[in-house]
Parts: sequence; C-alpha cells; structure tokens
Amino acid sequence: MQLSSGNEAVSISEKFWNASVAELKQGYNCDAGGHETIFYCLVCGEQFEKGIIYKDGDSYYEAEKFASLHVNKVHGGMFSWLLGLDKKLTGLTDLQKGLLQAFRQSLSDAEAAKDLGIGSTSTVRNHRFTLREKVKQAKLFLAVMELAEEKPGTSSPFVSIPRTAVMVDERFAITKQENTEILGSYFKQGLDGPLSEFPKKQKRKAAILRHLIQRFETGRTYSEKEINEVLEKAYPDYVTLRRYLIDYGLLDREDDGSSYWVKL
Repeated sequence: MQLSSGNEAVSISEKFWNASVAELKQGYNCDAGGHETIFYCLVCGEQFEKGIIYKDGDSYYEAEKFASLHVNKVHGGMFSWLLGLDKKLTGLTDLQKGLLQAFRQSLSDAEAAKDLGIGSTSTVRNHRFTLREKVKQAKLFLAVMELAEEKPGTSSPFVSIPRTAVMVDERFAITKQENTEILGSYFKQGLDGPLSEFPKKQKRKAAILRHLIQRFETGRTYSEKEINEVLEKAYPDYVTLRRYLIDYGLLDREDDGSSYWVKL
C-alpha cells in the first residue's frame, strides 16, 4: 500500500476527542475490541490492521509503525497539525503558536525574540512562563472536570463539531440527546427522508446542516446540479440549504460555482 496525500477529516471525530494526551501526541489510537486489532488515524480516520504488512516505496512496515508514518507523512506530524487548528479549539493566539514553534526548534529566548520580532528576551521569557502556567491550569481543570462528571447521568456528551465550521460557538453546543430530538422533529419520515421545514433557530440549523452534509461523499467533486439534486430531495428550497452549508463552512465551491465539494 502506497501512502497518498490523503484527505483531512470533515469533522474532528469522537475518537479524537476521547483520545488520551499520549494518543493525541502520536496521532493514532488502537482498537483491540473486535477480532482484529486496528490502529486508527485520529486526523482522517484511516485504518491499519495488525497482521497486515504495508508498503511505502521500497520499505515494508507493520501496522502501528505504518500508522505513525502515515501521520507524519500525510498530515505533517501532530505538532504541526494540532498547532494549525483554529484558536477556538486550541485557545492559542498566533504569537503563542509562533513561540511554541520556536521552543520546538530549541531556539534561545534571544533567537525567538528576533525571529518573531517581539523586541526583547524578557518578553519571550514572560510568555514562556505564561504558557507553563497554562499547562498547570489545564491539568487542574481536567482533574476537576473529570471529578465533576464522575456521577453517571450528570451530563450528556456533545456531538462533534465539524473542524471546518466557521462559527464555532453556542450554536454547536448540541448534546447527543438534543441532536437526536432535533433531527427527529424535522426529519419526520426518518433521517434519510425529507426535511419538514428549515428552522430559524441557529442551533437547530447547525444540527440539520451537520446531518445533511453527510449525504455527500468526501473527496468527490460535485457540479451545482448534483448538489441541488441531493438537497432538493431533502427540502424544496435547496438554494437556501446550499447557501447555509457554505456559510457554516461545511461545503466549499469554486468562485464561479462550477464545482462543489465537502470542505476538508
């Protein structure tokens, strides 16, 4: 099996959010629950089965080693991939990302200050201290959250947010239970059926659009006519659905509208 350029996942999967810090750092996790042991890429979901030998060029690899190679070769390594996520997901400013890049490259404070154009080594030291404090705070917050959610039934898990969503805010704060109820209310003939109406409330729109985008294949290019045909089966006003899919960052297109694709 040759490594290809690959496609990023349409949304950050539940496997990603449920992964441990160690798994996030390596970029894949292992599922040994079934008859086979499968290694999953946390970025794109590609699977590598233990016992199968994978080929890259003239070299051959066992599944786990190939999963690691895949993460680095296709996605550029987890450090760069995670750092490239939106601030709304990481909480990191562009300056902080630049500093982390500098630290990763083992630059001195003086070299980092010069490279980033921020003036003085003391400024870099202050930022370095602040980032280390964020690590401590994150550990404590994680511990407190885990303790708070230890009781069964105290909270409902949220559905995953599409990575490309341009408005990651409360409209995507949808629990799995809410999502099921919303879809059930608007897809009265079943989830593969038509939409009874397009709601005005943003959270309901987000749930419906997140569901509708799954009717399109990732990695495929569609004409406007093909997009319209799929959406018209869901709702007569397919133009509105198409516009909102684009506005919400789930669907992309050429400027002249000649082709559309699921946004990666």
